[in-house]
Amino acid sequence: MRVKSPRIKRHKKILKLAKGYRMTKHRLYKVAREAVLHAGQYAYDGRKLRKRDFRRLWITRINAALSETGVNYQDFIHGLKAARIDLDRKILADLAVSDPEAIKVILAKLDTAT
Repeated sequence: MRVKSPRIKRHKKILKLAKGYRMTKHRLYKVAREAVLHAGQYAYDGRKLRKRDFRRLWITRINAALSETGVNYQDFIHGLKAARIDLDRKILADLAVSDPEAIKVILAKLDTAT
């Protein structure tokens, strides 16, 4: 039985990763290799950006819920920390969207804590 060279194995691995890419990027090894390297970098950067984007979204949602009450976001977060209420922005944003009354209850807790 013939042993395939490591080069063929390496090439097949890269071309498999480049499956679905357009034009020669999924056919030619040299071009596919560059495309796969760039795609990996974009994916890495995207994972970091996703965290930033979600935090911005949560803050926007919390701020929108607070605008009805007249309290600004900065004072709200400061009040939470002072009252030792450990709710992160993700949970607060979910409450702001699904149960706006819960935000008012939390605000009442902040008023009594200070």
